[in-house]
Amino acid sequence: MKDLTKGKPIRLILLFAVPLFVGQLFQLFYSLADTRIVGQTLGDEALAAVGATTTLSDMLLSFLNGLTNGFAIVIATCFGAKDESQMKKAMGGTILLGSCCAVALSGLCLLNMSGLLKLLNISPELFAAARGYIGIVIAGLLAATLYNICAAMLRAIGDSFTPLLFLILAAFLNIAMDYGFILCLHTGVEGAAYATVIAQAVSAFLCFLYMRRKYPQLTLKKEDFKPDMVLYKKLFGAGLSMGFMTSLVGVGTMALQTSINTFGTDIIVAHTAARKISSIYMLPFSVMGTTLATYCGQNLGAGKYSRIRKGIRDTVLVTFVWCTGVIISAYTVAPWLIRTVTATQKKDIIDTASLYLRVNTPFYYVPTVICLFRNSMQGFGDNRTPVISSSLEMIGKVLIALLLAPAIGYYGIIVAEPIVWFIMVIPLVVNMVRSPV
Repeated sequence: MKDLTKGKPIRLILLFAVPLFVGQLFQLFYSLADTRIVGQTLGDEALAAVGATTTLSDMLLSFLNGLTNGFAIVIATCFGAKDESQMKKAMGGTILLGSCCAVALSGLCLLNMSGLLKLLNISPELFAAARGYIGIVIAGLLAATLYNICAAMLRAIGDSFTPLLFLILAAFLNIAMDYGFILCLHTGVEGAAYATVIAQAVSAFLCFLYMRRKYPQLTLKKEDFKPDMVLYKKLFGAGLSMGFMTSLVGVGTMALQTSINTFGTDIIVAHTAARKISSIYMLPFSVMGTTLATYCGQNLGAGKYSRIRKGIRDTVLVTFVWCTGVIISAYTVAPWLIRTVTATQKKDIIDTASLYLRVNTPFYYVPTVICLFRNSMQGFGDNRTPVISSSLEMIGKVLIALLLAPAIGYYGIIVAEPIVWFIMVIPLVVNMVRSPV
């Protein structure tokens, strides 16, 4: 366990964030491994089928991950207040509510799968492969959610290292099974989906097992799962706010994908590659944001408000340094990164993806502020402003998908995010300045 209410804020934040960064890097690693292996073994069309549905799975996973991270803020606040009994009840509620939400979401999506794929404008030649891949991923949402629940609970009590170990194991297991399913069992793109779900399930099981043995004082009893309406209201307040915040971002991105899917296989592959690389570039934003949510939650519980603002300010400055390095990377090694991710040698794909990165990265200082402020606000109890900001992002992307993309093609998609970032940062900055914390 790690107490984030004592010591130099930026040092604590960085020490907490490093294992979290490596862990999320390995989560991205198996997503990148799927992309690379599918492109290398099955070709561009199979990769396009996977890329065409990625925004749907990302949106669902983002909601569930946001939900569990929001629940963890309540756990962190109890931990900061040294209320062990309430903390255990919050953990029991997190497991129960998170699992139920994952199962319900999987069921609803599977029942409406054809409609969702039509909404995404999946072309007829990609439809069967896309349905096979995304159906398996959605059916396995519970596995991913259980891992996220365990990881979120451990982070809430200050342990960001343990989840990393099981993610590393899962990443290597995922790669081995990718090749096994695709090359040995000839399962096509469905094999990549099976590999991901199984790897997530193994990671979740081992993480829960370790938690029981490492922290016996946190072992939950039957009464910890007994519904407490006051506590569950707090859990849902924080969880749904963070879940909707992240999923609204996903809805907007999915709206853009509906336009992208009409531009042909090469554009789909180029955009898939650019987004995968963007995910790596933006990883520190989400890592530091998640860290600040826990940091703010613990310090809120301890009543140390001055530490909250200092931690936020120092983290913004550190993350700006990363942004500068990313811009240099986009203008130097972007083509090599794209070839590495997709295994493609098509010049049009490489040039299109490189253009996306070179237009977007110079504006990364804005989404840095967005991500850090949104998560910090969730941590110190402002559940409304982050959702307002995410709603603006969703509306902006939907309008661009409907108006700008049809008018100027893929260039409309490229400029969409910088435009939206400048709009959605406004309420966050205004409310952060006004915040009494």
